[in-house]
Amino acid sequence: MTTRKTAENRLPGDLTKQQLVDRMIRVDHAGEFGAQRIYEGQLAVLGRRPSAKTIRHMKAQEEKHLAAFEALIRERRVRPTALHPIWNLAGFALGAGTALLGEKAAMACTIAVEEVIDDHYRRQAELLGEDEAELKATIETFRAEEEEHRDIGKEHGGEDAFGYPVMRAAIRAGSRAAIWLSERI
Repeated sequence: MTTRKTAENRLPGDLTKQQLVDRMIRVDHAGEFGAQRIYEGQLAVLGRRPSAKTIRHMKAQEEKHLAAFEALIRERRVRPTALHPIWNLAGFALGAGTALLGEKAAMACTIAVEEVIDDHYRRQAELLGEDEAELKATIETFRAEEEEHRDIGKEHGGEDAFGYPVMRAAIRAGSRAAIWLSERI
């Protein structure tokens, strides 16, 4: 069971509840933007291949997620990450790069990213209290759709991509680094 920090037991350097929520919105906004760019990169390469319809479906869901976090950024006056231009390029490059390796590699990318996001959203939902029930519900809804993307990647042979274990490990590490950086910068 997670112990909730109160004003009485906070340590120096601990985030306030508001700072924690702001970080969540900032990083989730960055992540959904990055996911959209990954799918745009994949479609730039695979736009006429059989997997394009599936990629477009996942991209449409990511666009809905991004719109929700863009609204939260504005409504709550949360500073977006300063790394937005980097995620713009990095997301597209990751999507296009894996797609150049083939449809299975593109799906392997989806699996790896969505595994990290599933864990990330799960931890966020655990931290949010009832005073943030709407944000928690949004995160849980999006988490379910990210799990769907992971499963789609598996169904479309992502785990059979050449070099899958290495690719998966590298993409997961990069995704975790992007989360850590986007929360802070």
